[in-house]
Amino acid sequence: MTILEGWDSEARIEGEWIHRSPRRPEVRPRLLAEATLLPWLAPQLPLPVPVPELTDEGVRHVMLPGTPFEDGGTAIGRALGAFLVALHAVDPVEAVAHAALDAEAASAAKSAELDQFRSQIVPLLPTAARPGANELLDRVALVRTSLIHCDLGPDHILMTDGQITGIIDWTDAVIGDPALDLCWPLNGAPAALRAGLIEVYQPSPDQVERAADWARLSPWYGVHRGLLLDLPRDVADGLRDILNRL
Repeated sequence: MTILEGWDSEARIEGEWIHRSPRRPEVRPRLLAEATLLPWLAPQLPLPVPVPELTDEGVRHVMLPGTPFEDGGTAIGRALGAFLVALHAVDPVEAVAHAALDAEAASAAKSAELDQFRSQIVPLLPTAARPGANELLDRVALVRTSLIHCDLGPDHILMTDGQITGIIDWTDAVIGDPALDLCWPLNGAPAALRAGLIEVYQPSPDQVERAADWARLSPWYGVHRGLLLDLPRDVADGLRDILNRL
């Protein structure tokens, strides 16, 4: 038996099954929602996703093959672009009916999070950087039009023999800004992958700029976690990253 601990949940691997349980009470409803959302969503997507079922501890699903993304070119970008086109075209009303977090609840949660960033992180920045930091916080989370994965990065893209074999970790799925799912592909992925995704997804200039804003926001989460867990090195490193991206 193998046990893996993440920020939101603990995973226990037994044979072909992954058993996941929440690490904090507030995570439990969203983890359990995967057992309603993903069986409905999976047939609508061109890449595999887990199809969980409820257990006494949380959820379990058959383990998808592959290891987290390390490298990929234009073909992988096209595949990821087609996946995001399909995901963002899903009917948001039906998605909410199948347990995706609705726009109003997601907006309230994001507003509370950004308020914490304003009160806890902005005062730690040099005075001259604070107006730009506040402007960034004003710009993000204003668009909520589509079902999104909400945490699409290399750790959640499984690969086998140069092919995508799974998109995992859907606990954060909400009705939100599709540009958030473009954040890593457009701002952190290899150039060839980015080119392939742009070819298929064809993001608008506004989506490209919003994806850049989400990338600018990324180190704020590390600082927030560092403050919460009293990790001064993480806070210092994160503050440098925030300033470099503003």
